[in-house]
Amino acid sequence: MTRIDAKFAALKAENRKAFVAYVMAGDPDFATSLEIVKGLPSAGVDIIELGLPFTDPMADGPTIQLAGQRALDAGQTLQKTLDLARAFREADDTTPIVMMGYFNPIYSRGVETFLTDAKAAGIDGLIVVDLPPEEDSELCLPAQAAGLNFIRLATPTTDDKRLPKVLQNTSGFVYYVSITGITGAASAEASDVAPEVARIKARTDLPVIVGFGIRTPETARSIASVADGAVVGSAIVKLVEEKKPVAEILAYVKGLAEGAHSA
Repeated sequence: MTRIDAKFAALKAENRKAFVAYVMAGDPDFATSLEIVKGLPSAGVDIIELGLPFTDPMADGPTIQLAGQRALDAGQTLQKTLDLARAFREADDTTPIVMMGYFNPIYSRGVETFLTDAKAAGIDGLIVVDLPPEEDSELCLPAQAAGLNFIRLATPTTDDKRLPKVLQNTSGFVYYVSITGITGAASAEASDVAPEVARIKARTDLPVIVGFGIRTPETARSIASVADGAVVGSAIVKLVEEKKPVAEILAYVKGLAEGAHSA
């Protein structure tokens, strides 16, 4: 059982929904990024999504693209992202960390080496958005064998024919993308999301967490009420871009978490 599995088991026992927060590793710099990540659990975050900066983030809108560029400009690398996770683990051995990014940096490092290093750094799961199920032998299956969850995205265009393939080797949770498009582009609507979540849950026992388009505690609550939890990324990253103090960023995250937890 991974930390992710344990977290969802605990949430289910408490009859609570999950709140997941995404931050870009190394944005705006390593030290500030680590300070934010360290503060997330006490702000109510159940699972941390740690973005791995990459030069060509095809699924991401301008906010997260710019965050990745700021991180790269500040010298962030895959190694430093693992170092950040390891530094977080010095004080927190329970909050799950999901690394979210693209395959190129992992491939460049070597899959076997990466998985060994990620596990040692305290990474619990991976979301690699440019590896479809047809490529499961590249990273998904080796990751699961190494004890890491491999989390797949389902979208509004994932039809009933495609869905079983998407779910086949997924573990940890299913990430449902609430809108058609890139991160930060539109607002999520619970009325649109509810039937899609029900459709996915009819095919899997995994928790379904909904992301993209959530910016307010009210939306976090409404989305979490029809799913197993909510993810917020761009809205948090935007505050980093605006150079808001870390305390202000964490206060905003706390409000979002309270919204999701009140569902």
